[in-house]
Amino acid sequence: MKFLDGYKEHTYALLRIVAGLLFMAHGVQKLFNFPAAFDYPLNPVLYAAAAIELIGGAAIALGLFTRPAAFIASGMSAAAYWMAHGSSGLYPITNGGEIVALYCFIFLFIAARGAGMWSVDGKMSEG
Repeated sequence: MKFLDGYKEHTYALLRIVAGLLFMAHGVQKLFNFPAAFDYPLNPVLYAAAAIELIGGAAIALGLFTRPAAFIASGMSAAAYWMAHGSSGLYPITNGGEIVALYCFIFLFIAARGAGMWSVDGKMSEG
């Protein structure tokens, strides 16, 4: 079946952009309490996570230094899963870690695949 075959690059770019923006929103919430207050006091680990979410998410969405940004975001997501969720049980559906587990593997895929279309990296490699 060839449904949407002509849109592979477009849908990948949308995945990269939306995943980056949603990840960035976690950093914005932690650092700026927007659009809702972050429920936990920030410690050095959470400040580091917020910086990676904010800067890495923006870089991934823009397609700027996409591979290293996505690789770092993937690693941070894996660490966050085990630090915040894995201690409450192995299964993401029971420990509340589904979102961070998805981020981990989406960003690993983006790190392996690269920026794709609609990206700063793509524009820089053209000229």
